[in-house]
Amino acid sequence: MRNPVLDFEIDRSKLQYIGQGLQRPECILAEKDGTLWSADSRGGVVRMRHDGTQEIITQKISSHFTNADSEATRYLTGTLPNGLAFAENGDILISNFGTDRLEVMTRTGDSKVLADSIDGEAIGKVNFVLRDSKGRIWITVSTRIKNWMHALKPDLPDGYIARYIDGKFRIVADGFHFTNEIRMDAKEEYMYVVETTGGCISRLRVNEDGSLGQREVFGPSSLGKGAWPDGIAFDSFGNLWGTCVYSDKLFVLTPEGDQRVLLDEGDPAKVDALEKQFFAGKVTEDVLFATGQGIAPWMASVTFGGPDLQTIYIGSLRANNIPYFRAPIAGLPMVHWNETR
Repeated sequence: MRNPVLDFEIDRSKLQYIGQGLQRPECILAEKDGTLWSADSRGGVVRMRHDGTQEIITQKISSHFTNADSEATRYLTGTLPNGLAFAENGDILISNFGTDRLEVMTRTGDSKVLADSIDGEAIGKVNFVLRDSKGRIWITVSTRIKNWMHALKPDLPDGYIARYIDGKFRIVADGFHFTNEIRMDAKEEYMYVVETTGGCISRLRVNEDGSLGQREVFGPSSLGKGAWPDGIAFDSFGNLWGTCVYSDKLFVLTPEGDQRVLLDEGDPAKVDALEKQFFAGKVTEDVLFATGQGIAPWMASVTFGGPDLQTIYIGSLRANNIPYFRAPIAGLPMVHWNETR
């Protein structure tokens, strides 16, 4: 069978949007009944349906994001729900990039902190959370630096992956350049790791005991100009779809590791300016926050949904809705897809 993505082009005229007034819809979870759950900076998640109804679920609605006096304050402090995953009982695991902790929240808003330290020290910038078919919970920590902007450097490998074991998080792999989203392939043989400031996707073999093997780069060692990869998701053919934040790109890596860019929404001049500062290790707020445009500014994640898993939703950090389109092939079902509540 020929790989369906090789002949696929996105028809912008057929793009549709869901959600209104969303704040920082960075990560999206899809359920088989069509319900979408989006991280929201008001301190929880927004539940959306395609009939246009939506509701925010949180213990206390935070106005910090809306009322912040600057872009830096808005994106650097306060509660910033980031990566999401469903627990086995249907609760929502929330990696909070603002409060530096992993939280768990019921679908009615009751929440608690699952972890905010590791080995007796602050856990760092908790970015993403993943549950696998064996019920194991994994998190990524992008950096140990409190102000994540100061970690936007090409030579700072202080990110790590941890696993929840016996009520505690334990580091299972480290030395990553701003660890971001992680996914496993269909057989859960490898864990694929986004290294945002490394400009690449890495992978590690998942051993039977839950330990991880040696890191290797999957695909190009650099995903190209403006390569700050953020979110990834597999389709059922084995292609790995991904986004680049700041430069606003949607790309695909084939099972052989070949890259195709399907959307490139970034402003070339602004991306160039940021890239120069990035490689000099001196990213400034004005240049960073000048980037971000197109259908999903600061494109951050890609999620397969719809009843046949053939609808792609794009999450972002700076949009107030979520664009979606028909994919050429179904996505790889996540562990929660066939679970009943």
